[in-house]
Amino acid sequence: MCLRGMLPEMFAKYFLILFFCMFSLLHVVGVNAASPSLKPAKLEAMNLKDFRGRDWTLNDFENRDILVVAFFGTECPLAKFYATRLENLAQRYSSDSVQMLAVMSNRQDTLAEIEAFARRRKLSFPVAKDPGNQFADQVGAERTPEVFVYDADRNLRYRGRIDDERGVAHQGLAPRRRDLREAIDELIAGQEVSVPRTEASGCIISRTKVVASDTDITFGTHIARILREKCVDCHRDDELAPFSLVDGEEASCWADMIVEVIREDRMPPWHADSAHEKLSNARTLTNEEKELIFKWAEAGAPVGPKPDLPPLPAKPVGWQLPRDPDLVLPVTFAPVNVPADGGRRGLRYEWYMQTPGFTEDKWVTAAELRPGNREVVHHILAFAVKPGEERATLGRADVSYLFGYVPGARFEPLPPGHAKRIPAGHNIYFQVHYTPNGTAQKVQSHMGLVFADPKDITHEIKTSSARQRRLFIPGGRRLGKLEGPSDFPVEAISDSLPNEAVLLAFSPHMHLRGKSFSYELLSPGNEPRTLLNVPKYDFNWQNTYVLDKPIALSPGSRLRCKAVYDNSLGNLSNPDPLADVRFGEQTWDEMMIGFFHYSLPLKHDNSTNEE
Repeated sequence: MCLRGMLPEMFAKYFLILFFCMFSLLHVVGVNAASPSLKPAKLEAMNLKDFRGRDWTLNDFENRDILVVAFFGTECPLAKFYATRLENLAQRYSSDSVQMLAVMSNRQDTLAEIEAFARRRKLSFPVAKDPGNQFADQVGAERTPEVFVYDADRNLRYRGRIDDERGVAHQGLAPRRRDLREAIDELIAGQEVSVPRTEASGCIISRTKVVASDTDITFGTHIARILREKCVDCHRDDELAPFSLVDGEEASCWADMIVEVIREDRMPPWHADSAHEKLSNARTLTNEEKELIFKWAEAGAPVGPKPDLPPLPAKPVGWQLPRDPDLVLPVTFAPVNVPADGGRRGLRYEWYMQTPGFTEDKWVTAAELRPGNREVVHHILAFAVKPGEERATLGRADVSYLFGYVPGARFEPLPPGHAKRIPAGHNIYFQVHYTPNGTAQKVQSHMGLVFADPKDITHEIKTSSARQRRLFIPGGRRLGKLEGPSDFPVEAISDSLPNEAVLLAFSPHMHLRGKSFSYELLSPGNEPRTLLNVPKYDFNWQNTYVLDKPIALSPGSRLRCKAVYDNSLGNLSNPDPLADVRFGEQTWDEMMIGFFHYSLPLKHDNSTNEE
């Protein structure tokens, strides 16, 4: 009787598990079924030369049953990441009859750059240059990275991405499906490839172009000025962006990619709409500027005459601060080893403490957090914490937050007479998030501080927040589905701001499920007033939005923040659509924090009091 009574419950559990598995398969196949089907194609010929000068033809691989051709580019961030992953696959199948081959088809990639790319990633397979994009045109390659898998008869059996962990607009913590590995395993087993075609996500291959003879829009006449004003702060040598847009030839090579990221609102990396308060640090292109860039690219991206432009601003050597820092604190006592791959869930946030030994309050008028390696340091946050109060205050913006570095951050000078205070005796805690980029790295980051005489300070800048620590986003398991909700709203309201507070800036913070974020001002006796709306939040570009005109707040004012989360399968960055999500500091957890920054007039006879 007991066993018979348990059968319905057991059947229901097993049916639910089977349902999840079948639905997962249908989802993967369904997503890929919407992509272009794999057209029958046979690789008839190949004539490539590697950076060492050796020629490679199909005859060189005649003893290999499977040939994997991967298109890479030396400056494409996704190609850099996946080149190491392809090398791992090469080692995995070293005892099988599988051959990897990398092809560089970008017209701007030189042999020296290709050699450096292969050496830094320790690639064991051939890496060849494709002059004039001839081989890319032959097989129809479009992106870097993009792979083509051929069987023993050199019939095309798979085309697309290596896996789905990273794309141009998303970055997961682990692959949901390892497409290339699945295809190779199925071919080794003598099976048909179950998913023969996926969409490759990455940089557009830069092909040789025919320049229109009737165009008057060239890099020199129109485009250089736009890029210099809006783009080259990042897109120049040794800066955050992966390639430079200073030179006309280089910019011409990236014209198609420039058009794509502008049309998709990925660049410039600015996510606030313009319907509310004016922001002093907005990075946007006008419609006229966009149309000029589009027409230039359509005309073949001509370089034209050398632009008559003022010289580029001098690139800061070392610190971007207005003068040499009075104190430089290392974030870590020794360089941190960041592995090539963060494992199943990526790397954790790490905390480090430094003891500056301040015997008096320090007033900071300028600060800069310098990541030791921008490719693998996602963000750094600095907090001032009184010894013994770590548990109560660490990470609380309204008590301890000082400064931060996030992707795309630029040095923003504080208003004259404004400063942040580091109380005497407080220690400095750093929270650092590392993001592996496919190659093992060493990182040593620093914070530079510029101090001021307290007599020169008229306003103290403080940071507070509206946060929802009881955050709970349901997942698919709880809902009896394969995914959680795609539009899950959460709200939080700040404490009342002090009298005489002047609002300066906003810094919304969520993790990988974050979708949108907004701030409303709640003033007694007035209707709610939207100050900032970020309709497309991006974890990889966590901007601080600075008000063009600071807002003087009436007594009793508060800020209400509204966040929306996407815990569905459609969110490609989502670590686990089945899981319930709660507030936590790790990337696979979530946060709902609406940081905001304000100033208070300083009363000098009370300037050293503790908060």
